Amino acid sequence: MSVPTFDRAALEQLITKRFFYAPSFQIYGGVAGFYDFGPTGSALMNNIISVWRNHFVLEEEMLELDTTIMTTHEVLKTSGHVDKFSDWMCKDMKNGEIFRADHVVEAVLEARLIGDAQARAAKEGGAVVADVPKEKDAKKKKKKGTVTIVELDPEVRKQYEETLAQIDNYGGEELAAIMKKFDIRSPESGNELSTPQEFNLMFDSSIGPTGHLKGFLRPETAQGQFLNFKRLLEFNNDKMPFASAQVGRSFRNEISPRSGLLRVREFTMAEIEHFVDPENKNHPHFADVKDLVITILPKDVQLSGKTETLHITIGEAVEKKIIDNQTLGYFIGRIHLFLVKIGIKVDRLRFRQHMDNEMAHYACDCWDAEIKTSYGWIECVGCADRSAYDLTVHSQRTKEKLVVREQLETPRVVEQWQVEINKKTFGPKFKKSARAVEDALMTYTEQCYEQLAKDLEADGKAKMEADGQTFEVEASDVKVARVTVTEHIREYTPNVIEPSFGIGRILYSLLEHSWWVREGDEARNVLSFPAVVAPFKCCLLPLSGNEVFAPFVKKYSRALRKNGISTRTDDSKASIGRRYARNDELGIPYAITIDFQTVEDGTVTLRERDSTEQIRDTFENILKRLKESSDE
Repeated sequence: MSVPTFDRAALEQLITKRFFYAPSFQIYGGVAGFYDFGPTGSALMNNIISVWRNHFVLEEEMLELDTTIMTTHEVLKTSGHVDKFSDWMCKDMKNGEIFRADHVVEAVLEARLIGDAQARAAKEGGAVVADVPKEKDAKKKKKKGTVTIVELDPEVRKQYEETLAQIDNYGGEELAAIMKKFDIRSPESGNELSTPQEFNLMFDSSIGPTGHLKGFLRPETAQGQFLNFKRLLEFNNDKMPFASAQVGRSFRNEISPRSGLLRVREFTMAEIEHFVDPENKNHPHFADVKDLVITILPKDVQLSGKTETLHITIGEAVEKKIIDNQTLGYFIGRIHLFLVKIGIKVDRLRFRQHMDNEMAHYACDCWDAEIKTSYGWIECVGCADRSAYDLTVHSQRTKEKLVVREQLETPRVVEQWQVEINKKTFGPKFKKSARAVEDALMTYTEQCYEQLAKDLEADGKAKMEADGQTFEVEASDVKVARVTVTEHIREYTPNVIEPSFGIGRILYSLLEHSWWVREGDEARNVLSFPAVVAPFKCCLLPLSGNEVFAPFVKKYSRALRKNGISTRTDDSKASIGRRYARNDELGIPYAITIDFQTVEDGTVTLRERDSTEQIRDTFENILKRLKESSDE
């Protein structure tokens, strides 16, 4: 007897049948990583975004933007995307098939662990499992390795598990070493794989007829918000803190897009940039979430090769500095509440902290909201403290001050890092790269300056990155020291807390969490969407095609729409039971049946989707009930 597994194929069949979404250009053979959303999928996505806007933009008084998708090379060069927005890929040495290096390592090691579990079960005379639940993040679909039933040495098994627990922490060199150590080969052919190489994920283009101005389809919506910071601050009457927000399409030229909406080349993002004083990251509404219990996977646990989670209140996590600050903790709590509100199951939701090697050098702390699906743990929301990096680099490049000026009631004496560059040695040494190296030095955070000063004092030199290259600066080139200054007007570059939502991933996870088969009838699929996000809130079902029902269908349909209740009328010739089942598959929470009694006394039957319970009442009372459920 095998362990029951989630029937993903049945769900995917339902998704296609009811046209939630389908591959783009399908009659031409399709292109991986692109999907078209049908009427049901579009409505579901729009409702998720509507809840997101109400939950964040309206409740938090955020400033919403809509910035251009096409982004110039210069902007993305400054932000670091041109040099660093990449994944590691490797190639089958014989047939040329391309893989993402971390994915193929996961696929092969997971297959070996499954084979080991099956071998041990058979040896002990127990049941052979059909699959082994993945404790490690499977936020992206890999090509699965071939499962061979072979028992592993306990030490080898431990090494595999530890490697998988830290897979997101590895760079190209580490992945190459792992592939060599564990003899990682193509999961499809068994052929040898090439050494991992970097591949930039942006779609490039040209702007204008000459083709001289290079551009990219944006890989995120954030940069447009940073570039408009000065206008946003002025619009907000120079008050801090404040947040901007944007919903829109982004593009990433994925190496090997697979698993439906989880890894695609065009997708919808919803991003928030919360600008905050770096000296005060407390949040005025933190008390609203401090007692909220969430499930977390801290980085220390992952670095020890384990994946055990911890249930903790947000207040305690911030107090113990597991979560860096109140504002970051506040948004983690708000993200949790949003995902639960739209129908994500609490027991399949966790927050995983990024390990140091996953974070950019400027980031203070970063967490992913991960949702458990049949693919494993899917990263659906990122929540990062990006420090002051973005505003600083754009300010340095454009010479435009992107700062907040605050008049101090009482002058204050403060310590700050001061950088002095020796122009006599700096220019001749770094030549054409001198400006890039200088700009990079000026964008350092407090922690970076502290480390640079230690390295220069201890070794007389230090390594740093600029313009996609590594340089070595010496004590004779640059002096870094703490100095004391008196401030009358405080001028500072805000830090940014950034919650970033992948709407497509959330939508797919919601489909899995909402789908079930009504007991006793395998053909009856149900999608139990909460009313607030359901594609349609109600369906109207005349009992038959009798013309006597037509005026009531028209009247009730108009009344429902007038009251903001999205409605679908199903007046097909199918039986009422078959029509109930069909609309259950669309996730419609309520059905109103119009029958001959309606003609007599104006009462209708209201059926609830999940329980199938029915009540009879006047249409006016039913309408009131539907409005209340839609507003919840």
